Amino acid sequence: MTAVILAAGRGGRLRGIAGRRPKCLVRIGDCSLLERQIRSLRAAGVDRIVLVTGYGDEEVRRVAGAHVNIVHNGRYASTNSLYSLWLARECLLGGGLILNGDVLFHDQLLLDLLTARYEDAVLVSARRGAFTDEEMKVCLRGGRVVDIAKTLADADADAENIGIAKFGAEGAAALVDEVNALVAADGAGCWLPAAFAAFSRRRPLYAVESRGFPWIEIDFPEDYWRACSDVLPAIDASERPPQAAAEPVAKGASGRTRHHV
Repeated sequence: MTAVILAAGRGGRLRGIAGRRPKCLVRIGDCSLLERQIRSLRAAGVDRIVLVTGYGDEEVRRVAGAHVNIVHNGRYASTNSLYSLWLARECLLGGGLILNGDVLFHDQLLLDLLTARYEDAVLVSARRGAFTDEEMKVCLRGGRVVDIAKTLADADADAENIGIAKFGAEGAAALVDEVNALVAADGAGCWLPAAFAAFSRRRPLYAVESRGFPWIEIDFPEDYWRACSDVLPAIDASERPPQAAAEPVAKGASGRTRHHV
């Protein structure tokens, strides 16, 4: 299986934490966020990892190692995750995983996604409380994604996108079609979930819920400190045995936004 990690951004809001390093190389415990993702993918049996780099390309390549395939986004400063995936689109055509490079997560989340019975699915954390403008919000109907965007009205949002998705061969081809169309329409600055939303209007895209397993997207200094002080210890302390893939999330299910411990 192939996994594409999108890690081209600098993470300017973390400059006080990361210094000159790109966001994916911030240290969480004994290693960088990127190293943790690679280790989790290898443990899950993923045999091909494609890393889309941008800012700090040479350092990211060095940390990733010789067995990770590199696609470089030379326009990282003026584009976003949609364009990064567009550059790596050929690598995804047989199907595979897509990960945002700024997510710290429990390995069970990856296992749940991989073993879910749906070919095309995204990991979500079901709603608990109000959202902010920062979360990538998801609207669900019957366990399927019907819309996904940061701009969704709070009343229409049921869950937060965690930033990890999988697509089968047919779904990946359809997703690439949507990515191509958005880039052609001057959408290189869009977030990748814009293509997920378009995909969901064409084919079923299912939601796999986090089930309380800890995770966090690291955008701000407070996210980083919470990752170190709360989320990583919760991951390390977890003694839950691996379980079967979760059922899809229904409208109105309870859960968590932003991070889950």
